[in-house]
Amino acid sequence: MTDKRAAVLDAAIEVLGADGVRALTHRRVDARAGVPAGSTSNYFRTRGALVEGVLDRLLERDRQDLAALTANGTTPDRRGLEVLLREYVLYATGPDSVRTRARLALFVESTTVPAMRASVGARRGELRAWGKEILAVLGADDPETAARIVVDYVDGVILHRLTSEDDATDPQTGIGRILDAVLPRPAVM
Repeated sequence: MTDKRAAVLDAAIEVLGADGVRALTHRRVDARAGVPAGSTSNYFRTRGALVEGVLDRLLERDRQDLAALTANGTTPDRRGLEVLLREYVLYATGPDSVRTRARLALFVESTTVPAMRASVGARRGELRAWGKEILAVLGADDPETAARIVVDYVDGVILHRLTSEDDATDPQTGIGRILDAVLPRPAVM
């Protein structure tokens, strides 16, 4: 991806996260990116193409974040996963809240646009598959269901933290309880 194309997509994410779905226009993205008028439409001829580009860019950046969070290349243990998920929630609702709001805006928008729903589902599926792999290694009886439960819980916590005045609670306790529910208990000696 070219630097200019990435900058346009990052600007589109900022528009979505700061101003909502209705604000996502080629002109507003051009202005936010600080590029000449018409630049966004050179890369993305239609609004639908722009949305697809944004979804791809969100996934690309999520992959980068996952790689950074698991930099040592090993699967975290149960405690490590709890800490990793806590750090993700705090990052997604703190320093990265604009990107998180953009993602959530597209999730909501996809409920009324069938083609977009499939695109969002495919990209979410990739991230859920990552969770499924980790939970399988950690011994979950049904890793697919466990991943769905954990991802749904984390998504709910993120939504609550972004939309509620009650956002100071440390999410680690709830994450720990969810992991306790989907992973086997360690053998007691």
